[in-house]
Amino acid sequence: MMYTLMIAGMALITVFIKAAIFMLGERAAFPIWLKEALAFVPVTVLTAIIVPMIVAPHGQGMELSWRNPQLIAAAAAILVCAGTRKQLLTIMVGLAVFFAWQFGVLGQ
Repeated sequence: MMYTLMIAGMALITVFIKAAIFMLGERAAFPIWLKEALAFVPVTVLTAIIVPMIVAPHGQGMELSWRNPQLIAAAAAILVCAGTRKQLLTIMVGLAVFFAWQFGVLGQ
């Protein structure tokens, strides 16, 4: 019940903020420092969602070993992204390494 109330509260706050900005349109002027800070929000949120899924895929503490296919696939994806800067290739390699490690190396 508490989680439901928290999620509903966050949803209401988000809708209120977005509706206010949408209705104000060009009249809403944000300071430069706030615009620069808001540019980091998507990266921060995505990192907060993905990193726990990679390092603790079963929710039972960190699994930093070669038996964690999410960790191996993430490492491969990071290397491909850093080397090529191609999003689709990064996704394809990450998925291929994950499934190959999951079913090939670990045999699960």
